[in-house]
Amino acid sequence: MKRRDFLKNTALASGAYLIPSFLKPLEALATSQLSGYKNLVVVQLSGGNDGLNTVVPFGMDAYYQKRKTIALPQNQLIKLNEIQGLNPNMTALREVYDQGWMSVLNSVGYPNPDRSHFRSMDIWHSASDSSEYLTTGWIGRYLDSNCQTCKDPHTAVEVDDTLSLALKGQLRKGIAVKDPQQLFRNTREPFFKELIKAQDDHLNEDNLGYLYKTMIETQSSASYIQERSKTYRSTIEYPQTAFANQLKTVSQFINSGLNTRVYYVSLSGFDTHTGQLGQQGRLLKQYSEAMACFIKELKGTGKLDDTLVLTFSEFGRRVEQNASNGTDHGTANNLFIFGGKLKKPGIYNEAPDLTNLENGDLRYKIDFREVYATVLDKWLDVEDNGILNKKFSGLHFI
Repeated sequence: MKRRDFLKNTALASGAYLIPSFLKPLEALATSQLSGYKNLVVVQLSGGNDGLNTVVPFGMDAYYQKRKTIALPQNQLIKLNEIQGLNPNMTALREVYDQGWMSVLNSVGYPNPDRSHFRSMDIWHSASDSSEYLTTGWIGRYLDSNCQTCKDPHTAVEVDDTLSLALKGQLRKGIAVKDPQQLFRNTREPFFKELIKAQDDHLNEDNLGYLYKTMIETQSSASYIQERSKTYRSTIEYPQTAFANQLKTVSQFINSGLNTRVYYVSLSGFDTHTGQLGQQGRLLKQYSEAMACFIKELKGTGKLDDTLVLTFSEFGRRVEQNASNGTDHGTANNLFIFGGKLKKPGIYNEAPDLTNLENGDLRYKIDFREVYATVLDKWLDVEDNGILNKKFSGLHFI
């Protein structure tokens, strides 16, 4: 088979199975300054986590009136103030909260909310209005931006097999790397190496040049990630869960000096229409135990002050429970911020008002894009209005 035929018949058909989504080279980042290098870790709770049973407004009678069988008893909660307390399955975060490394933002949402999982997640990923459809994500547009630290090919890493819309820009995109060792092995497979050897001098961007270029970048980047990530091994014993392993991988990347600015992980299963107490409780326990290990490890290695963690879900749940001991899709929700340099740790703003609802749902008080604007402006040091396509007021959690 001729080289060109070989490439046409095999690379296009099979290459996608070997190449991580939109992988870009990372070597150029290795020489930039690591001192004070700020990391952003975004944690997505997929399915619509019930915020009212996460940060429980036990001081409000309406909570117990509207949730006859799924309301959490006051004496079981981890009390944060006279009104709100954490779900008892989140005990692992007690110390993190008490140390001032955690902030709770209440009533985060957006105007004219959408209760579809897919559409609402797209809105959060793209930072669009509910009536606006964008094909790029807010982190992807950050990568596209001409910020001072974007002179080199900045990269965002999602610890997964696929890349979320949030990390896709017009010019640059993040990468999906679930296992750096497996990524390295894939690029050393005979098929992959044969494609690299089969370079044709006539390839260009108009035919297969882009694919060839991407494969070269993939191979070199895989080697860089694999070699760099071997320089640090965690001394913390993380829980044996997939989510904990994601955060452990992020910690390994951060502590090994991988020059990646944004990391993205997710935990799914929060669509609790039935039997909510058990299902949500198990997930919140997984989340809290893994997050506590992650935060404590970063504190121990001196990286916590340079790391900001943002946890969100695409929407909250209805205030009133349903007939199946669960909750249906709602709107506004709480959002968690973790870090070693929080300006306002603890409860950031007032608890949601359960007596002033909109069609049975919480009214949002903070537009989630105000959170993004704050992160972009105060943490990632870029002009947020150019990335978010409009100006949003900043907040004061950092």
